[in-house]
Amino acid sequence: MKHQNFHILVLNPGSTSTKIAVYRDETEIFCKTISHSREELKPFVRIADQYAMRLALIESAVNESGMHGGQFDAVVGRGGLLRPIPGGTYRVDETMLETLRRAENGEHASNLGAILAHEIAVKSGKPAFIVDPVVVDEMDAVARVTGLPEISRRSIFHALNQKAVALRACRNLGLNYAKARLIVVHLGGGISVGCHREGRVVDVNNALNGEGPFSPERAGSLPAGQLTDLCYSGRYSKEEIYRKLAGNGGISAHLGTHDFREVRRRIENGDQGALLIYRAMIYQIRKAIGAMAAALEGETDAIVLTGGLAYDSDLIAELQKGVSWIALVHVYPGEEEMLALAQGALRVLSGDETARKYDAS
Repeated sequence: MKHQNFHILVLNPGSTSTKIAVYRDETEIFCKTISHSREELKPFVRIADQYAMRLALIESAVNESGMHGGQFDAVVGRGGLLRPIPGGTYRVDETMLETLRRAENGEHASNLGAILAHEIAVKSGKPAFIVDPVVVDEMDAVARVTGLPEISRRSIFHALNQKAVALRACRNLGLNYAKARLIVVHLGGGISVGCHREGRVVDVNNALNGEGPFSPERAGSLPAGQLTDLCYSGRYSKEEIYRKLAGNGGISAHLGTHDFREVRRRIENGDQGALLIYRAMIYQIRKAIGAMAAALEGETDAIVLTGGLAYDSDLIAELQKGVSWIALVHVYPGEEEMLALAQGALRVLSGDETARKYDAS
């Protein structure tokens, strides 16, 4: 990637915070996280209504950085709930903004990313972008089909981090991402296992709605018949079932905590129950990686592990022991969302990538 001292403002709105960073090319020169209390957010009926409040706080933080809107070469925001789109960097336009303002595909704090980026960029005539939102969908048609015609598999995963880490791994390994065959595993509160083939994520588990390995917070794939029985048992509402699948499932359901450090402490203190659940999660991740190796017909250039749990050396060692026969395992701990957003904008500014146009049809 050609570096030309581009200055990029990065905005990452979350449910109770707004993260702000300024990058000179790939170097962070300013960062700040603005927290939003429940009382502060309570007056806003819809997430889009928070726009003016967050914008004022962002502009104040930008002034604190010693820069102003006109000094940025681009502003990039976290992508929101758009219709399914291929991966890449997208220029923010009115079609995209209208989709996000109306929350046509659901309410989420990330919907504000493009809206806020556009407002700051337009004042100085600079471009605004989003990069690899969670709705990135590049799945092969054959990967979508299930045993029921009423249900198709959906692509919802940690697209921003998976794509960024895949590109980083390819640079380090001397591979061309457009020709590479990778298995990328995001290990966090949710776990996604992606099959990257020639620049596209052609298969991936729906890490949000309950598919694939269970994780610290999510139940993962479940026996369909038993899940149906649980849904119709009369013991739980629809909302309670959803919370069991995402938020209160997985390790949290078994051990009463989603804090992986607490799980490790219990294991070190001899808790055999905690050890069993820990091993079961690793077992399921290994199986999911093996399935993606089959999807790649055994031709895998590398397995890439990333996310917060990738800092756990014991977990990584156990995973490597089970899957290194498929391909060499490369580890990139953490989830550098702000850098990944900056890199997406930088690829366009440097001419390495052409910005995509969002199509709402």
